[in-house]
Amino acid sequence: MKIEKIFTAQAKAKGGRDGQVTSDDQVLNLALSTPKAMGGPGKAGATNPEQLFAAGYAACFEGALGVAARQAGVKLEGVTVEAFIGFGKAEDGGYGISADLHVNIPGVEQAQAQQLVEAAHGICPYSRATKGNIEVTLQATTNPA
Repeated sequence: MKIEKIFTAQAKAKGGRDGQVTSDDQVLNLALSTPKAMGGPGKAGATNPEQLFAAGYAACFEGALGVAARQAGVKLEGVTVEAFIGFGKAEDGGYGISADLHVNIPGVEQAQAQQLVEAAHGICPYSRATKGNIEVTLQATTNPA
């Protein structure tokens, strides 16, 4: 899919999973550490690529949810999106990731929450990029904020 770019983010990694990642504007300047569950040191105060992906996906998905809600004429308040990015062995012997998105939309009926989440999944650039490439599950709830 070709896009007309309106913005490009830039980040540099050095040292792989146990190195450093920085953005070109230095807003991000983070130490990386392979989690203990993956055989790494799991250094305190360090992040990993899966956490960074989860943060980006959750934020992007909430933005897409806002678009879907505006299109449906629904006002949203107190929405939260939690992204759980799994890492593991793929069927082909390599490695892969999965994504579970837990979206809480207080103040709407469950059926409408589910419709909005499905619509957002069709809008979100992260969802579109991962479509057919990784397993993504969606969970919509309507718990009070």
